[in-house]
Amino acid sequence: MSAEVRTRFAPSPTGYMHIGNLRTALYEYLIAKKHNGKFILRIEDTDQDRYVEGSVDVIYKTLKIAGLQHDEGPDIGGDYGPYVQSERKPIYMEYAKKLVEMGKAYYCFCSKEMLAEEKQKCEAEGRVFRYDRHCLNLPKEEVEARLAAGEPFVIRQKMPTEGSTTFEDVVYGTITVDNSELEDQILIKSDGLPTYNFANVIDDHLMKITHVVRGNEYLSSAPKYNLLYEAFGWEVPTYVHVPLIINEEGRKLSKRAGDPSFEDLLEKGYLVEAIINYVALLGWSPGTNEEFFTLEELCRVFDIHGINKSPAVFDINKLTWMNGEYIRRMSLDRFHEIALPYLKTAIKNPAIDLKKVSRILQPRTEVLCDIPGKVDFIDELPDYDIELYVHKKMKTTLENSLEGLKAALPVLEAIEEWNEQNIHDSLVSLAERMGVKNGQIMWPVRTAITGKAVSPGGAVEIADILGKEETIRRIKAGIDKLSAHKK
Repeated sequence: MSAEVRTRFAPSPTGYMHIGNLRTALYEYLIAKKHNGKFILRIEDTDQDRYVEGSVDVIYKTLKIAGLQHDEGPDIGGDYGPYVQSERKPIYMEYAKKLVEMGKAYYCFCSKEMLAEEKQKCEAEGRVFRYDRHCLNLPKEEVEARLAAGEPFVIRQKMPTEGSTTFEDVVYGTITVDNSELEDQILIKSDGLPTYNFANVIDDHLMKITHVVRGNEYLSSAPKYNLLYEAFGWEVPTYVHVPLIINEEGRKLSKRAGDPSFEDLLEKGYLVEAIINYVALLGWSPGTNEEFFTLEELCRVFDIHGINKSPAVFDINKLTWMNGEYIRRMSLDRFHEIALPYLKTAIKNPAIDLKKVSRILQPRTEVLCDIPGKVDFIDELPDYDIELYVHKKMKTTLENSLEGLKAALPVLEAIEEWNEQNIHDSLVSLAERMGVKNGQIMWPVRTAITGKAVSPGGAVEIADILGKEETIRRIKAGIDKLSAHKK
């Protein structure tokens, strides 16, 4: 590629970053970085009705957390600013007027009421509503007089009515539409701000954008873009329309329907690296069986020709699995660092060695927010059902569990140096002397000291973490519980 590759992420400040937005930003970033190009952030706030206070900060924060550092943007500047569309208002009007002068656009003074009435009439007659070009041939003098009088107006693009327009897309190939199907789209709205389509074309050209990644729901607008580029005599950028992301029910992801945003996933305890890795694979394939990529690796291997046409299914279970793999692959120190805030919400006892807790948690954790529920028994033994002592595989019953606990108590009390090795050796020796499998001792002990059907570690590891005094106290409580039932 001879010219510098320049991509842009152009979100609307509507409150949060949904997964589709994040994927668009990621793909734009990867395309730029693979070719040593520039990744630009542009804020598209021309739809003031949808603007949400504080959402621009959400965009900055998301890109920073995700590691998608932009090279130009509203906060850091650049040679092609302003990078906020509402601040570029005069630019759009200037180019719209150029189209009017070239005879490729025109002023339209039709009121919203008049258009609504016309639309209602069409629907009643079973016809598709399309603007009837009422203002197309107004005399120049009349237009000037109405503008001078301050009459509200929009500027519409004059679409060709014959022939066809062809559009090239990297993913979907050649797309051709009959020009007769195209309506004279509005370029400048009555508030003086541009429409989404018009602002995109002007900004992409002036900012020298070479590649544009968009959702495939915009494919139908694509020919209109080409006609604008042709009208100005500008080069069309490379368009990459990506497939829709749907949930497992086949519905488009929606915050309103409860589908998670990027922020939601972080709050639920998913790792940034896992989210980015997973989102990269939503609609893109590296052409190999490899599934795990760092952001740096993605910058090297990403190829727009690996993007699929079919919808991508957002599978939270697959993301959860991938997140668990990321947790297991990190060092214990790193895991302990990220697990610590979650551990501290559940474990207040200062005597507990939290690093030991992290060690038993790491291989058994998939999502960080599950951590408090896994370790809540450490501070306080929950009130548990004695049926937990019964385990088919371990061959434990209420009777032999009571026998096992009674035998384990003096053995544990006799341990002078309390550590995993000594606890393990003492309990294994006890099982050997009693002529039973290890599980028939370990399961009752684990049940008595955790009070849970599932715990993040075995009897030995948990006893070591709890300490000798607390372990023995809980064993005695278990004996009392089972004995009371026996009576």
